[in-house]
Amino acid sequence: MSDASTPEPRPNSSRTRLAVASLSLGTALNPLNSSMIAVALVDLQKTFMLGIAEATWVITAFYLASAAGQPLMGRLGDRFGPRRLFVFGMCVVMVVSALTPFAPSFALVCVGRIGLAIGTATAFPSAVAMIRPLSARSGVSSPRLLGRIQIANTAGAAVGPVLGGLLVSTLGWQAIFAVNVPLAALALIGTRMLAPADEPRRTERFRLLIANSDIPGIALFIGMLVALLVFLLGLQSSPSWWLLAAAVLAGAGFVWRELTASVPFIDLRLLAANRSLMMVYLCFAVFNLVYYTAFFGLPQLLQEHGGYNAGITGLLMFPLAAVTIGLTPLGARWIETRGLRFTLIVGGLGLIVGAGLLSIAGVTTSPIAILLLTAAMGAPYCVVSIAMSQALYASAAPKDVGVAAGILQTSRYVGAILATTVLGIVFVNGSSPDAPQEWIAVVAIATALAIVHAVLLFFWHPRAYEERTGP
Repeated sequence: MSDASTPEPRPNSSRTRLAVASLSLGTALNPLNSSMIAVALVDLQKTFMLGIAEATWVITAFYLASAAGQPLMGRLGDRFGPRRLFVFGMCVVMVVSALTPFAPSFALVCVGRIGLAIGTATAFPSAVAMIRPLSARSGVSSPRLLGRIQIANTAGAAVGPVLGGLLVSTLGWQAIFAVNVPLAALALIGTRMLAPADEPRRTERFRLLIANSDIPGIALFIGMLVALLVFLLGLQSSPSWWLLAAAVLAGAGFVWRELTASVPFIDLRLLAANRSLMMVYLCFAVFNLVYYTAFFGLPQLLQEHGGYNAGITGLLMFPLAAVTIGLTPLGARWIETRGLRFTLIVGGLGLIVGAGLLSIAGVTTSPIAILLLTAAMGAPYCVVSIAMSQALYASAAPKDVGVAAGILQTSRYVGAILATTVLGIVFVNGSSPDAPQEWIAVVAIATALAIVHAVLLFFWHPRAYEERTGP
């Protein structure tokens, strides 16, 4: 006799679990590829005889494409159907990942990374769109299904350095592309067979689809970032002032476009009317600038100065992301019991401590010291990340939460892009194995930015949080 309080399992619950697993695998590919590359930079430098400033473009290209691709793919999913878009994205991932290992130049490797970013960018918005029909089919709540997909995203970032280090140390940098082929194939097959079918396509003119995608706004946004980054990377040698002028002009054009477009890429009017939300984006961008400076800079230090191969470097980096998974429940509990603002400020102070402790790596790269340092950076990353998601919800009007969440992802990518630029500027001339002064400079910059981040958090107030969640 069954317990009346326990709902009867649906006959297709196993099918739903497998469908969510397939979607989760696809969504994990973006964070997986964004973190695997951290331990492959040195190998790429040696293969193509590059400096760190040039090598970081393989990261920057991925984030630029992701920043533009995530919002755009959500709109394409609405137009063509989320399952079709997901399957198409996995096909792109497989083709690009199969071809890029044979790229004869670094520029083509960057092109491959752009294709990989676009393909993986289809997964998350498509998966989220399929949550509702999956929930209705299985009887499992939407938040629980969405939570499984979000855990997959976190896990992808966590295992990236370890998996990437293993692949690079045994097979070379080419393997971090090739591994996507079977993973994307599994995600494609599972989603195609098990996920809910798309509704009939809406009749819509192609011209209207292009207009609603705000291609000019995306082009101006990317042009502004690329011109600014190239200008900054050339400051120590021969500054190209025309690039700075081009960045300013592209930025002005971007602002004009977004203020006049009927469906803007980034809704600047929404930001102008909501200073609390704007502060969330600013804090999150600065936070990711600090975090990714450590995430991409430390593997460089460990391989060039510590003498570790890519496999050992990946293992040493694992606590930085793994602690995030373990402390997520604690961060959520703090928000419930101590309040959102308290949690954010604690996370901000922890980020200052973690950034400052990174200076120890300039003195010793012993395994115990590095494991402790990476764990120390993982703790504030966990707390601030989960609190920032709630801060977004606390600041955005209910009708704007979807758009606001997309812009939050863009602010993450902007922070990561700026982090690679900082590393490119500081390490432009290489560094001495005996005295890594450049790393101390990186730590000083990261610590200063962490202090700025904490100050910004202090001035942020969750005005709508109490109204939505109650006392």
